[in-house]
Amino acid sequence: MKEVKGMRMPDNIHIPEDLQDAARFHGHLCPGLAIGYRATRAALERMGLGRSRDEELVCVVENDSCSVDAVQYLAGCTFGKGNLVFRDYGKQVFTFASRSRPGRGIRVSLRADAFPPPGDEDPVARREKALRRLLEAPVEDLFRVEEVDFQLPEEASIYPSLPCERCGEPTMQTRLVEVDGKRLCIPCSEALRG
Repeated sequence: MKEVKGMRMPDNIHIPEDLQDAARFHGHLCPGLAIGYRATRAALERMGLGRSRDEELVCVVENDSCSVDAVQYLAGCTFGKGNLVFRDYGKQVFTFASRSRPGRGIRVSLRADAFPPPGDEDPVARREKALRRLLEAPVEDLFRVEEVDFQLPEEASIYPSLPCERCGEPTMQTRLVEVDGKRLCIPCSEALRG
């Protein structure tokens, strides 16, 4: 392992600079981050787009793994801007769409045969083998990349926060729930009901 920009990187694998930067953002380099890196690069290249400065690019991710940090870093899609949407399907699937091209998106899904079955090698060797495959294999060997119909989510809206009438914590107005005539945050409403 070699030290690159404060991160430990495998000696014998070329790690692109933008992946090194994403690894620093994420905290380490791993196959999960590399999946998100290759998926994001494939989608952005297919769309002819770069990193989103605001909300013009949207990504729907179907997992909450390390791969999503690559989406955030490379594509500029974040929960805070409202252009990163999480669907808890447990799949390495990423759908990207541009607000300048409504109705269409690029769906990138990890192929079931992207990796050979694990052999007898130790976990470190298996990890390096997976990383090498993710960085060196042609995109089509790793992912299915296809244009799909896609309904863009609404642009992020900013609503005022009002205090929950039980705990007093400021809560976005649209997330308050009325229970017995009181406006409560979701956790307080659930505590009273359950």
